[in-house]
Amino acid sequence: MSIRPVQRIIESTPTVEGAGVRLRRAFGFGDTSDFDPFLLLDDFRNDNPRDFLAGFPWHPHRGIETITYVLAGTVEHGDSLGNRGSLGSGDVQWMTAGSGILHQEMPQGDPQGRMHGFQLWANLPSSLKMTAPRYQDIAARDIQDLTDDDGTRVRVICGEFWGRRGPVDGIAADPSYLDVFVPPGRRKRLAVDTRRHAFAYVFEGGGSFRDASPPREVATEAVGEVGGPTAARWPEEAGDRSLVLFDAGDEVVVQAGERGIRFLLVSGKPIEEPVAWYGPIVMNTKDELRQAYRELEEGTFIRNR
Repeated sequence: MSIRPVQRIIESTPTVEGAGVRLRRAFGFGDTSDFDPFLLLDDFRNDNPRDFLAGFPWHPHRGIETITYVLAGTVEHGDSLGNRGSLGSGDVQWMTAGSGILHQEMPQGDPQGRMHGFQLWANLPSSLKMTAPRYQDIAARDIQDLTDDDGTRVRVICGEFWGRRGPVDGIAADPSYLDVFVPPGRRKRLAVDTRRHAFAYVFEGGGSFRDASPPREVATEAVGEVGGPTAARWPEEAGDRSLVLFDAGDEVVVQAGERGIRFLLVSGKPIEEPVAWYGPIVMNTKDELRQAYRELEEGTFIRNR
């Protein structure tokens, strides 16, 4: 068994999307090759309804899948094909946009005004870019909740873990999407397919994933030189709203801190194809991208009804 080293730890950054939704972006836009097949991860967590109620009005998607996981509050959604629904606490929607849809997502807080969820974008290979749109709406009750002897809890949304399969299926990148909680002070080993890129996103508590990481420089300051160079300090602990990007290996090791740690553990097989990306449309070439936006202007964007 080989433990995955930590490539880097990234603090999610404040971003405004949609009609004014304040959220935190863990990664997305620019070079996302280290996360292939994933393109973007947003953490839309807020206790102030004014910061999220404007939502994400009608917008297009083509060539990708969007995965929405709600922890608190609800998200009302609808699309140009007539689909309508609502995601509540613990629910998941895995939407394959394929050849294209127009849709909207409108978050609503819980009775205390709180909203929390995640949206992950996954790329589609060129062979499936123009496939018919598909929804997999998964209710919280249909997601496996597993508990190990040491109190570690895992929700298996997609992929196979501890002998159980998640309810989402038929995804080209063969991804794994887990919601993991490790109790305070516990150390846990979690298997990850060596063929996949993998990352963890911490959203409660904190802990260390550094068991197999190579030695790094200790922060030092030049003597007698005010404002002199200081070696960058590698974070010892990944805390709330931190993303941990892993290198190769077949398992991840996490040491939970004093408050325990809860995180998404996501992995998928790299597609390794060129990416032409602008906004919510992701194709393989600039010509395909220009064609998609031309179709939006001409009203011919929707291919499958």
